[in-house]
Amino acid sequence: MRLLIKQRVFSWGDTYDIYDEAGNVKYIVKAEIFAFGHQLHVYDANNNEIGQVREKLFTFTPKFEIVMDDIVKGTIIKEWTFFIPKYDIDFNGWHVEGDFFNWNYEVYENGFPIMHINKEILTWGDTYVIDFESSSHELMGVMLVVAIDAANCSKKD
Repeated sequence: MRLLIKQRVFSWGDTYDIYDEAGNVKYIVKAEIFAFGHQLHVYDANNNEIGQVREKLFTFTPKFEIVMDDIVKGTIIKEWTFFIPKYDIDFNGWHVEGDFFNWNYEVYENGFPIMHINKEILTWGDTYVIDFESSSHELMGVMLVVAIDAANCSKKD
């Protein structure tokens, strides 16, 4: 299973459209314009809010909460490293490792690969392709990619 995440270039704040393999919009992510830090809302194709990615302020490294139904489902913390980006995730035993250029990521659940994230280069705006082992990881995978992109854009690192 595969999704394409494209950041809208000419929009206020971080806005993303997420497409399925057939090219249909499956999710939309919109930022709160006047929020401190990244406050991103995830909507389904019918414009129903289904989740949020919220940056926690006043942290040493970028930290984000994944929220669904007003319940924090997990946090994503960008670890301080010299070269290869790593993220500490306290959701379902997930662990993320990236390559040197922040273009490719592998997501592991209990030591087994469940998702591959590839950042497309030479595109307008940030564009990611996510390959899933299971559709049950889809929504959380989308929120993870949005949080990683926000963490990479953060001035804290």
